[in-house]
Amino acid sequence: MKNVSKTVTNQALELPALERAKLVEQLLCSLEQVDKNIDLVWIDEAEARIDAYDRGTIEAVSINEVFGKYDSN
Repeated sequence: MKNVSKTVTNQALELPALERAKLVEQLLCSLEQVDKNIDLVWIDEAEARIDAYDRGTIEAVSINEVFGKYDSN
């Protein structure tokens, strides 16, 4: 298996940068374990936040305000 890995790595390194980036993305995505339950929880959360905004119980915050909290300058 080491030889196969080394061969694939050497071949990948010969690819143009954009193709290498695409390959990296594909490899990383192959490692992700999709949990549909987490997706459902996030969908419920997003819908609850939209409903709260529509009811007026929460307010929108500008992107500048959000990023301003994290601006180190």
